[in-house]
Amino acid sequence: MNRKVRIINSAMISAALLLTACGSSQDMSSIGREGLTKEDVIGSAYNSAVKPESITIMVDGTLVTQENGRDEFEKRWEDLTGIDLVIIQPEHDVYYEEVSKAFEEGNLPDVVLLSSNYYTTYAAQELLADITPYYSGSDLEKKVSEAGKSALIDGLKINGKLYGISPTRGNGCVTYIKKAWLDNVGLDVPTNYDEYMEVLKAFTEGDPDGDGINGNTYAVSAAGIINNEAPYINYLPEFYQDAYPSFYEKEDGTWADGFMDEEMKQALVRLRDAYSKGYLDKDIVDNGTGDCRDKFYANEFGIFTYWAGTWAKTLSGKLVEAGVDGELIAMPPIAETGLYLERVAPVWCITSACDNPSGVYKYFMETMNDGGEIEELWTYSPISDSFAKNHIDHLLATVALTNDPGAGSITEDQAKALQIFNDNSKMADLPYSTDAYSLYNEDLMSLKKELIKKVVVDGADIETSYAEFAAANGAYMSQAIVDSLNAE
Repeated sequence: MNRKVRIINSAMISAALLLTACGSSQDMSSIGREGLTKEDVIGSAYNSAVKPESITIMVDGTLVTQENGRDEFEKRWEDLTGIDLVIIQPEHDVYYEEVSKAFEEGNLPDVVLLSSNYYTTYAAQELLADITPYYSGSDLEKKVSEAGKSALIDGLKINGKLYGISPTRGNGCVTYIKKAWLDNVGLDVPTNYDEYMEVLKAFTEGDPDGDGINGNTYAVSAAGIINNEAPYINYLPEFYQDAYPSFYEKEDGTWADGFMDEEMKQALVRLRDAYSKGYLDKDIVDNGTGDCRDKFYANEFGIFTYWAGTWAKTLSGKLVEAGVDGELIAMPPIAETGLYLERVAPVWCITSACDNPSGVYKYFMETMNDGGEIEELWTYSPISDSFAKNHIDHLLATVALTNDPGAGSITEDQAKALQIFNDNSKMADLPYSTDAYSLYNEDLMSLKKELIKKVVVDGADIETSYAEFAAANGAYMSQAIVDSLNAE
């Protein structure tokens, strides 16, 4: 799959201006007319940045929350920068509902953290500042280049322009299995789907938790049958396998909607079968990630596909705190899945409402990867002495800490989980935006989720459900988006 962003409606992003971020004052016409080079203009934009007095940010629960030290984080950041920081932090599970509301109402912060699909959509609608002139030639660009990570930032460019920064790699999910549960049912780590189903059956019908009672556990839980953002399938990869419920570029360069492929229907058959047998959490449709973690710690289920790296240590530690055996096995992808998917990392963006984008870039976004004290604050909880993770995973940082105080805290299991993911993963497609995509995709995704729930949870016939999907204009909207992507 091609990870290049496709922005078809060029009218949305003017090609006439070099500097489109709010507050920029010199355009392409000044280059040449005044004897200036492009580098002169870019350097001027960065070096003349005025330090803001206050910055308002909107962020999800990947930043330490109120109960986990957000006040201490805010105070420390303000002490280090001399800038007042205002944090808007909705509940993690409803974050994008609040983001959408903020953009719809025009009540925007200076900076917002966006998943990749929201990033491309709002960039196309000219609701994000073009930070190309600030990043180019900046200290951060030099550090990213020296770290060999330029491709991570270049991959975020839309028609050559940059609208945000990711301070880390995207990472992805790896499947964790409770070793004690495998031992109790006498099975090995599954290597293919048949073996995987055998484990699911034993975890649901047997006594994997060793409490002497058969059938009071289930095998798998996830935060939804389909995730809310690309790559959509990362919480249940063993069931989706080669199916993908959104748009992708085929080997011949044309675009298709994987939801309409036969592979998607086969994935629905697998999911429906597992749900009907009780192998999947009965509340899977309504689960948030926090619900899944709580149930995992309570020893209700034994297989959890979740983030590689730091989470291997966190999940194990929380199990031990709950009085449960904490040994987890990070499972290589089964044969039918082939590879796990690495997502495009969430992107920090300056909104079009910001009245000092150059200052916000220099004193907020750039310092997040300074390799020093401020990045360390973004990396570790300000109230923990055990190097508990804050927003940046030190194993995934775009710019590594110069002196990482948590380097020695990496456990063997943590390193192994990350290695398994790194050795068995591929990058998911970066979403794209066209007129049709912007117009239809939100409604289309709602119809897709409705069909998935109908088939998997309610046991509906697949062909009948797809016919109802088509009658509700689902097939029309899907094809309209495909046609728009193939029109370029």
